[in-house]
Amino acid sequence: MFDTLEVLKAAGARIHVLSKSGQEAVGMSKTRFTPDGMLVDWDKQEGHAGKYDAVLVMGGKGAPKSLWDDTILPQILTDHFRAERVIGAIGLGVAVLARASLLSYEAPGPEDEKFTEELEKAGLTRAHSSVLQDGKIITASGPDAATEFARAVISALE
Repeated sequence: MFDTLEVLKAAGARIHVLSKSGQEAVGMSKTRFTPDGMLVDWDKQEGHAGKYDAVLVMGGKGAPKSLWDDTILPQILTDHFRAERVIGAIGLGVAVLARASLLSYEAPGPEDEKFTEELEKAGLTRAHSSVLQDGKIITASGPDAATEFARAVISALE
C-alpha cells in the first residue's frame, strides 16, 4: 500500500484512505497505518464532494475477512464505474471487483487458493501480467506491482 500511496502523492493526488472499521491496520510486514475514516462514511470525507476520481481497493492478508463480504464497497465501486471513474484493486483486493462483476475474462492476483476460487466463481482466469488495464479498470497482482499499478492509475486519470 505504501508504494502505491507514495507514487500517487508524488503525482499530486489528494487521497482518503478508508477501512471497514476505521481502526489502525497492521500490514503483512507489521507496518501500521491509521485510515482517514470508515468505508461507510466514504461520501462524508472532509474536503470531498461528489464522486472520487478513483476508487482503489488495496488487498492484503485482511482483505478476505474485511472486504470480500462487505456490502457497501461493491456499491461504491459499481457507482463509480457507471460514472466512468477509475476503479482498481491490487492483490487480494482484486476479488472484490470480481465479486462485484466488474472484471472481464482475466485478472492478476496472488497465488492464493481462496483468491483463485473467487476468480473461478466469477468466470475469470488468472492473468499472467502483473498489472492489467481494461478501460478505466486497473488490477494488479500484489505488492511487487504496486508502483506499476499506481502509475497506471495516474495515466488513466490524465
